[in-house]
Amino acid sequence: MLANYMPVLIFLCIGAIMGTVLIAVGWFLGPRRPDAEKNSPYECGFEAFEDARMQFDVRYYLIAILFIIFDLEIAFFFPWAVALREIGAAGFWAMMIFLLVLVVGFIYEWRKGALEWD
Repeated sequence: MLANYMPVLIFLCIGAIMGTVLIAVGWFLGPRRPDAEKNSPYECGFEAFEDARMQFDVRYYLIAILFIIFDLEIAFFFPWAVALREIGAAGFWAMMIFLLVLVVGFIYEWRKGALEWD
């Protein structure tokens, strides 16, 4: 039984070793020439002017949660679609129940105005 997992273990070990070696090579051989342009803020284009601990609107988090939910939904769709013939009617109806729960949650968020950005 454990022999079936040996290729997976070998794959994980080789991946971990290669990742570590490549990161170490980049760290040791990479150029380190910082200048003012490289050290400047690059995410928003200007220096921070307020406290980083300011409060965000709760709708930001609701949109993020909705994105994660629908992203996971798509991740479940691909294996389900590939194996639909093998899993039969039980698998089909299980996915329909899963979709129903997600659609009910989406309608709830829509009715509460979480998708409206003022």
